Amino acid sequence: MCGRLNVTDDEFVQQICISLGVDLSLSPLMANRFVKAAGPLQVIRQVNGERRLQQASWWLLLEPTEQGFKPSKYTSFNTRYDKLNVSGSAGYQAFRQSRCIIPAKGFGETEFELQGATKKPKHYHDMQAIDGALAFGGLCREYINRHTGETTLGCSIITLPPHAKLRAIHSKSSPLMLPQDSTLDTWLDPRFTNVEQFAPLLEPAIRQDLQVTQINKPSLYQAMSESFVITKD
Repeated sequence: MCGRLNVTDDEFVQQICISLGVDLSLSPLMANRFVKAAGPLQVIRQVNGERRLQQASWWLLLEPTEQGFKPSKYTSFNTRYDKLNVSGSAGYQAFRQSRCIIPAKGFGETEFELQGATKKPKHYHDMQAIDGALAFGGLCREYINRHTGETTLGCSIITLPPHAKLRAIHSKSSPLMLPQDSTLDTWLDPRFTNVEQFAPLLEPAIRQDLQVTQINKPSLYQAMSESFVITKD
């Protein structure tokens, strides 16, 4: 997954939040069609038994600055599925203690190719759920400013092996899309530490029908061809 999300304020994205007990009157959704890695992103967490929609930096590893925290030099907007059970890895403890959900309408992928010794974009695609929304499985970490006591969140989205239906769009990986059932409650529960039960979730799966559009550039979002549909599994 290449690090961009489409977060709209439509009824389907809202419904994911509401169904999980989030009060959107207290923390409204921040609509942004082009959320970039290392930028601000909203996550659903369970803190002291309460479901909250909180702002985070889309970068799990943060480092302190005089003003607060900034993304670490180590790339961490995604956490690979095969690192979740590696003790000492960035996502090991978070997978067991601070999982989160990132509600979104869709996501974007960029496929790269080598041109000589340089890796350059080959094509860009945007995908969005049809008559639905996506609940991405994520991880988060809290960072506390020792001077002010203010807490900053860093987060990542778990990535899985490439999905067969998406391989022509992005051959490297696919995001963890959670089933929208009781799984979401278990995922958010920090008391649930038997992560072996999450193993089936770490197989690539498309949970919603996706409308796919090849675009010229993420910042411009101009269609290059007719959209098509990838059906859910």
